[in-house]
Amino acid sequence: MVRAAVLPAVGSALEIIRIELPAPGPGRVRVRLEAAGVCHSDLSLSNGTMRVPVPAVLGHEGAGTVVSVGEGVTHVAPGDRVVLNWAPSCGRCHHCSIGEVWLCAGALEGAGAVHAVTGDGTRLHPGLNVAAFAEETVVAANCVLPLPEGVPLAEAALLGCAVLTGYGAVHHSARVREGETVVVLGVGGVGLATLQAARIAGASKIIAVDVSPEKEGLARAAGATDFVVASDGTAREVRALSGGRGADVAVECVGRAATIRTAWDSTRRGGRTTVVGIGGKDQRVTFHALELFHWGRTLSGCVYGNSDPARDVPVLAEHIRAGRLDLSVLVTERIGLDGIPAAFENMLAGRGGRALVVFP
Repeated sequence: MVRAAVLPAVGSALEIIRIELPAPGPGRVRVRLEAAGVCHSDLSLSNGTMRVPVPAVLGHEGAGTVVSVGEGVTHVAPGDRVVLNWAPSCGRCHHCSIGEVWLCAGALEGAGAVHAVTGDGTRLHPGLNVAAFAEETVVAANCVLPLPEGVPLAEAALLGCAVLTGYGAVHHSARVREGETVVVLGVGGVGLATLQAARIAGASKIIAVDVSPEKEGLARAAGATDFVVASDGTAREVRALSGGRGADVAVECVGRAATIRTAWDSTRRGGRTTVVGIGGKDQRVTFHALELFHWGRTLSGCVYGNSDPARDVPVLAEHIRAGRLDLSVLVTERIGLDGIPAAFENMLAGRGGRALVVFP
């Protein structure tokens, strides 16, 4: 039996209980978690913005050590350090066949399976495949990536979502070029990773925007050259900081209609606006036909940073070893499983960066 954070029903409070995991069958791996990041997507799952089968063990951003493997698993062995990949590619669908593995049609097939049981026999599902809010988990082999040397194991959890998303938004979606101006709206875990990625890409001016003025220090530590407190005049301030034109690239990390619209308005004519934040269906963004023609901007969504984790995790590890990427900058709080509800409240209030659940 292991301790886990379980969502009994959509909209209900998390329960910290003991669950029983099965032995890893063929093609499966048991992992002892070192740490798990508390991502806004976990909050979105708990409140119904995103839907998963319930009851479920939440948590999708994790790293740990392999305990045991099932038949047929050869790429990892007991004792190996690994990162969990919540969106594994099936390798069979159309998107996988054309290299768009981040859009894999079968990525969340495992989320509907039975993951574990409670003491009274209640069946639990794995939230977003990996159920990382638990001392241990059992996952499909393709949800496990070997962790390259030189990466601290606890902070490596952030590679599983925040860092892949932020890095990919800059390098794969927006394709930031050296010397460009980048504005990042939302300085949470993903936003902080995006700021670092923009610095790695060689952006000449990196503008961070957030509702909380207290986040300026975090933003500058991650690479921001300028900080703007979000207001109705944010787009004007961004244009003033970028030669009157607007940013070459805007990355929205909040998922709200007003913030997406501000990101668009902050982008120069012919620039690129990338939306990373996950909003609800009620968040409607409107444009008129003439502005789409006149501004010539590109607006694009970005799923999981348009990343291929098997390709990108080794690249990120090299940036970490070289000192270009500092995972500790993203972590503003280290907590236990009992601290997850408070971390959700902090996210709703716009406080802090990434809370990291660290297991004993």
